[in-house]
Amino acid sequence: MVSNATARGSQACIVGIGETEYTARGGIRDRGELALACEAVLKAAADAGLSVSDIDGLASFANDASVPWLMQEALGLPELRFASMAWGGGGGGCYAAIAHAASAVESGAASHVAVFRSLCQGQGRRYGQGYDVPHGPAFLDPFGMMSPPLMLAPLAQRYKHDYGVRDVQVAGVALAFRDNASRNPRAVFRDRPLTLDKYLESRLITEPFRLYDCCQENDGACALIVTTHERARDLQGGAVSILAAGQGAEPGWGSGGLGSHNMPADDYRSGGGRHLAQRLYGKAGIGPGDVDTAQIYDHFAHFVLMNLEAFGFCGRGEAGGFVEDGHIAWPGGSLPLNTAGGHLSEAYIHGLNLAVEGVRQLRGVSTSQVKDAEVCLLANSASAAILAR
Repeated sequence: MVSNATARGSQACIVGIGETEYTARGGIRDRGELALACEAVLKAAADAGLSVSDIDGLASFANDASVPWLMQEALGLPELRFASMAWGGGGGGCYAAIAHAASAVESGAASHVAVFRSLCQGQGRRYGQGYDVPHGPAFLDPFGMMSPPLMLAPLAQRYKHDYGVRDVQVAGVALAFRDNASRNPRAVFRDRPLTLDKYLESRLITEPFRLYDCCQENDGACALIVTTHERARDLQGGAVSILAAGQGAEPGWGSGGLGSHNMPADDYRSGGGRHLAQRLYGKAGIGPGDVDTAQIYDHFAHFVLMNLEAFGFCGRGEAGGFVEDGHIAWPGGSLPLNTAGGHLSEAYIHGLNLAVEGVRQLRGVSTSQVKDAEVCLLANSASAAILAR
């Protein structure tokens, strides 16, 4: 699904961003996920110069517990004309929610759609406890795959083995993102520097993932307001165009690396996203060389390497060298990545905080601002979006 408006006036854009505080898992005890979601939406509306009563659409992803009728009641929305939830295990559908919102405003189904995500990982089930869901992910439990690191490790191990990726190359991802977080006052790990020696000496969680390859567990929420350029003319927030947004996966990808370990090897070790990338670049009328910065879903560092290849920034098996050569670093890199710190060092809000940072980059207000940034890619294996100033 990719929105198809051609006139700039009817083209979708992001006009507001909002965030709660981000804390480590269990850091927020006085509010639940619904309250945090509402707080983020209210801040995004204020950033756009909108009244909350102007919002008539809601979009989220992956079994969000903050269901639309409760959000409408809690926010006091006078009318809810559009509500959607994109598929995708975990944060796999995060940018599909942006695509849904873009389609809604471009088609006239809604005027202003809030895209949101809220997590209180300290108030829910702890990772690693398995699943008591009939006919659900529990079929992996007998094989010891009871948490995302265990489920995704075979895919990362195959990629690392087939292409000769070295630990020091993977470390470049974690080090670059931690450095970016050091400049970001919102980042949970802003005051916790990371060195190569510390990375290499860290314990294995499950091979090949070391401690610093794994995303955080966090509490917090963030939101975006999507409307059309025509409506944005009367708003105070700096509008950022959505050139293309969509979702999709390779044959056999299914639930992604969380459970699809029997797909063709070439697709398996790619991490997904190749077909989606071609489709979105075609829609936006650009190529990888036009992208100034990218915010890539970094639940585990190895998947950043896979996505660099899937989205065309380097050839198959070349991402390790691409990172080692300094291309993803800020400042000075040709493609600075996850400039707020990403999931590894800012916070894990299921991908949507990466979209918030993409908007900041194109507004020129990031704490690791890429000079003259005009195009930003938001990417993971199952959904992606291309934003432009």
